Amino acid sequence: MSAPAERSVEVNGLPCRVWEKGSGSPVFYLAGLAGLPRWTPFLDRLAERRRVVAPSIPGFPGAAGHDRLDQPLDWVAAVLDLLEGAGLAGGDLIGASVGGALAAEAAAMAPGLVRRLALIAPFGLYATHFPPADPWGQKPGALPALVASRPEAYNELVAAPEGVAAGEWSIVMTRASEAAARLLWPLGDTRLARRLHRIRCPTLILWGAEDKVLAPAYAERFAAGITGKSTIKIIPGAGHLADLDAPGAVAEAVFEAFA
Repeated sequence: MSAPAERSVEVNGLPCRVWEKGSGSPVFYLAGLAGLPRWTPFLDRLAERRRVVAPSIPGFPGAAGHDRLDQPLDWVAAVLDLLEGAGLAGGDLIGASVGGALAAEAAAMAPGLVRRLALIAPFGLYATHFPPADPWGQKPGALPALVASRPEAYNELVAAPEGVAAGEWSIVMTRASEAAARLLWPLGDTRLARRLHRIRCPTLILWGAEDKVLAPAYAERFAAGITGKSTIKIIPGAGHLADLDAPGAVAEAVFEAFA
């Protein structure tokens, strides 16, 4: 797997890393829980046919500044600045998990910015009869099996890069968890239901059939709230981070939706 090119954009006066790989029409990606510590097989699959642009959300690996974001509106403004700075202008956007909540907010609050949208098990809604699991309240070692049907894939994603001390990397990953919690804890509800109707672009809603964090039933709730045409795709055998568990199947679903 070759390394992506790297640049940065400034959000609230601080740099946020932007990775790019591939050629052709660009597709933008906002990562889920743990952010994007390293380039993934899913992004490599996308890069076979598209130019993939993956900006880091503030607080996640490659970006700072989550401590400056106190309200949901702060997060939305920061993500709009991030996407606009990375070059999204009427292009295609993918968001997973935490990134899915923010991608949906971007499409709702700036409809002209997003041409087509793919949401992979996004946070943002809350249902009392199937409440989200709490990723921040897990016993040590339990998180990988909660968020992925292939825990080894999650462990590989979040492992310290070569040359980075374990203690230093632990701080990076703790900061990513804190950033996600700052936006979503405790219930994952950003009141997105009040804004879903503003999403008018064609939207693919992807969910892992084995998602233990957000029940696949949430897919129907997203589809019901979105004004634009929405399509639901359930990925067999995949967990919450479906693009990590089943990179090929998720990439193919995106290619079909974005054709």
